[in-house]
Amino acid sequence: MTNDLQAPAFIYTYAYTEEEQDLCFLEMRAFFGFDSKKKFIESDIGIDPSRSPFMKERIEVMYDGANLDEILAQVKQIQLGTSTFKVTYVNFKGLEDEKKLNYGARMKMERDIGWEIPGEFDLHQPDYDFGMIRLHDHLYFGRLVKNEAIWLLHQKKPHSYSTALSTRVARAISNIAVPNPVGISAIDPCCGIGNVLVEALSMNIDIVGRDINPLVTSGSRKNIAHFGYEGDVSQGAIADITTHYNVAIIDLPYNVYTHTSPEAQLSILKHARRIADKVVVVTIDTIDEMIQDAGFQIKDRCETRKGTFSRQILVCE
Repeated sequence: MTNDLQAPAFIYTYAYTEEEQDLCFLEMRAFFGFDSKKKFIESDIGIDPSRSPFMKERIEVMYDGANLDEILAQVKQIQLGTSTFKVTYVNFKGLEDEKKLNYGARMKMERDIGWEIPGEFDLHQPDYDFGMIRLHDHLYFGRLVKNEAIWLLHQKKPHSYSTALSTRVARAISNIAVPNPVGISAIDPCCGIGNVLVEALSMNIDIVGRDINPLVTSGSRKNIAHFGYEGDVSQGAIADITTHYNVAIIDLPYNVYTHTSPEAQLSILKHARRIADKVVVVTIDTIDEMIQDAGFQIKDRCETRKGTFSRQILVCE
């Protein structure tokens, strides 16, 4: 390193709408322990960008410098053998306009760096992607990993209904519930058509589904199989569950097909307290007192909106 700044291990850039901001911030806090309104995060924690519906890319920092010359001197150390590479200068929406580079300036910087890296440049299918970004009037260079937007493939399910969570929201909630899947068991005991299950299983989260309605459990199994995932979905009430899990994700029933009473919702939450250490609750109503009555404390929360429709996401322990 060429100065006294401590270079982060990873730099992540973000993109989200105003309606998604609170949900994105809650996911950030789950992953990293803090959030950032600057649309980038620096952290020593490694997260696959494709997990998040909001991350755009990740730079794994190899070199940093106060100016381009310092970066050029360092990238000569890279050894690629016969492998090909590509260099991308990362502009992102969190940068002030005066700090963004126009197309010509970006191309020149990418070419200048490319000339110094031993190896063959390939714009289309490189073996290695490198990225450079300017933050705090400082340049950072490293391996670039882009978000593959896997959840977009999940939007076209063979079975769906209009009030189900969107794929983006379901994916974010899965991350909020299980930011690190290693050694964590999870359950969605009111899984409905399986939107959360599909997103969680696509990220190798150890999760099972359950629902009292046999029609939706059948649709959930078909949705999971449609995308090539394997998951256990059973039919039955949460009251009958005897296995204990680290986390439960509960999208409380509320639509016109369920007619769930407050008493039934409280019963679901009390059983969730029995079967899981941590619960992420999705609700259209303010239920803070009900959460307390069920024996939980709300550790974090957000509201996600789509037009005039809003949901609260509550992280409870």
